[in-house]
Amino acid sequence: MKRWLALLLLLIGLASALPAVAAPDWTRNSTKLPSGAYLIGNPKAKVKLIEYLSYTCPHCAAFSQESAATLKGQMVKSGSLSVELRNAVRDRADLAAAQLARCAGPADFSGATEAIFAAQQTWLEQAIKYSEFNAQRIASYPINVQLQKVAVGAGLDTLMRARGMSQATFDACFADTAGIDAIAKLSDASWQAVKSTPSFVLNGKPYEYKGWPDLERALRAAGAH
Repeated sequence: MKRWLALLLLLIGLASALPAVAAPDWTRNSTKLPSGAYLIGNPKAKVKLIEYLSYTCPHCAAFSQESAATLKGQMVKSGSLSVELRNAVRDRADLAAAQLARCAGPADFSGATEAIFAAQQTWLEQAIKYSEFNAQRIASYPINVQLQKVAVGAGLDTLMRARGMSQATFDACFADTAGIDAIAKLSDASWQAVKSTPSFVLNGKPYEYKGWPDLERALRAAGAH
């Protein structure tokens, strides 16, 4: 009996000495859906949020910065919430930014999106000025070349280079006309579903956005933590 007790205590001791298995960080999980939208987080999360966004929308940028610490830093990270990002493109600079965020790759899509929003005030102002002074010349180019020139004029190339994007990847990004067309198609579908950005759907039901504090309460009530 004593031998069995000693063996049991030994096994318990060995088990307690094993390193704890770290919980998965679901913010690192990013999946491109057949629609062209991106799903961030646990695909089997209890709480599912759809966000319709525009990279040139100031309210979207404000939401991104206000919500990041809790929405992604806690709720998505824990696996209790997934966020599906659907583009609702408003202008040429928006489409250029959307294409660049995708060209960052699935692993960095979420981070690229946050970085683009964080620097929105700077690059959007530059994009507007560049487009105004070069409108006639830009219009003569194919749409993918237009987008690349606006991205450079806005300084988005510098922003993405600081995140590790090479010049070759940047050039290939805007040569991908199929990718650009896919965003445009997704955007058309988005504008049929919503009238403004940001707009949200929470667990399959349209949610009337009244600011991040109100949405946070709704998410927690639904089970996000």
